[in-house]
Amino acid sequence: MPRTTAHRAALAAALVTPLLLPLWAAGPARAHGAPTDPVSRVVACSPEGGGRAGSAACRAAVAANGAPFAAWDNLRVANVDGRDRQVVPDGKLCSGGLPGYKGLDLARADWPATRMTPGETLTMRYVSTIPHTGTFRMYLTKPGYDPAGPLSWSDLPAKPFAEVTDPALTDGAYRVEATLPSDRSGRHVLYTVWQNSSTPDTYYSCSDVVFPEKKDGTLPENKQEEKESRGVEKESTPLASNSGPTSEPVSESASGPTSESASGPSTPMLAGGAAAVLLLTGGAALAVRLRRR
Repeated sequence: MPRTTAHRAALAAALVTPLLLPLWAAGPARAHGAPTDPVSRVVACSPEGGGRAGSAACRAAVAANGAPFAAWDNLRVANVDGRDRQVVPDGKLCSGGLPGYKGLDLARADWPATRMTPGETLTMRYVSTIPHTGTFRMYLTKPGYDPAGPLSWSDLPAKPFAEVTDPALTDGAYRVEATLPSDRSGRHVLYTVWQNSSTPDTYYSCSDVVFPEKKDGTLPENKQEEKESRGVEKESTPLASNSGPTSEPVSESASGPTSESASGPSTPMLAGGAAAVLLLTGGAALAVRLRRR
């Protein structure tokens, strides 16, 4: 290395090192982590989010944030001590109220989501890059939640549907098992609070999930109309076979052959059958008359 280049490198190190040391030594090691399954917004929209990071919601979140979510495992607030509803403002639950994650609070209904089944056993995978002890509290937005609006504390039940303390860390992730509520349908937010006990930090995360629409024995209006129209078509098809083609041909995709093909061969069959009956009846009458003579 030339002497001038070496001198510049040494000078740069001398200038940069004092600036980095206060940041590196600002405090003790903190717990770091976030849910990867069901995927949280911060992970989905991070550089490690794969295809999800290119979604419209994630692009908008990064733009609103002003920077990518590179520190996806560091969405934490210190000294909350269980006072989540007092510390984290309404509309800022997904960012924990932190300006560096404000893009996660966008009110949108197209965030990358994970499909769920009501009442099933959920096994959350919560990756931890720096493990610590603590309690996980899991909330699911109430029935009727509107994903197009900002997430507020009033959208969540007062109590979590699951609370797990110190789950085992396996392969770099905590696995938190819980039974999902059975009365949810459509799009919801799974809100996870991880309150550390070995540090003063609390982590917040939003995982968007989608449940199947409710099945109460009735079909959605458009499906019901379609079913009724198909029923009418099926009932009209036998009549068409006796009276020729209908004015509105029946679609093949709805009930098989068209009305024209269904009614075409029926008419000659009916005429032939009637002629045969008349012929047999006439022959029987003639035979009776001949015997009487």
